[in-house]
Amino acid sequence: MRLFSGLVAACVVVLLLSVSAQAEMIGSVNTVFKVLGANDKIVVEAFDDPDIEGVTCYLSRAKKGGISGSLGVAEDTSDASLSCRQVGPITVPERIRNKKEDGEEVFKKRTSLLFKSMQVVRFYDAKRNVIIYLTYSDRVIEGSPKNSISCVPVMPWGN
Repeated sequence: MRLFSGLVAACVVVLLLSVSAQAEMIGSVNTVFKVLGANDKIVVEAFDDPDIEGVTCYLSRAKKGGISGSLGVAEDTSDASLSCRQVGPITVPERIRNKKEDGEEVFKKRTSLLFKSMQVVRFYDAKRNVIIYLTYSDRVIEGSPKNSISCVPVMPWGN
């Protein structure tokens, strides 16, 4: 029993120390009217790259409504769009420049009760000095080929 409680505590600590960014709700539009529960909608959220100051990404994604959506048990579709922009001076850390962290998760959102999530990962193209963000959805057993990409050229930032 003591080993089990230690494992649970370790899992909680790992979850709390997760590096994924937190999203800020920007707005939403209804797409399907539901008599009971919330309507289906498209939500727009913003998050800052947790490791590269000066980059903000905007993610639009489908969100299921109805009773199951209102209770948080509906499975959202894998439809999403991503647009990332330079919003301030950018300094790319050396650990990202040397490509040791290519494919690192910078954002993750649960899109079903247990097994499905949408995430954004980061790559760095040193030749072109560009940061690339890719969003996709996955499941424990099978993911989706639906994806969206956004590129941020690292440019000088003036006043």
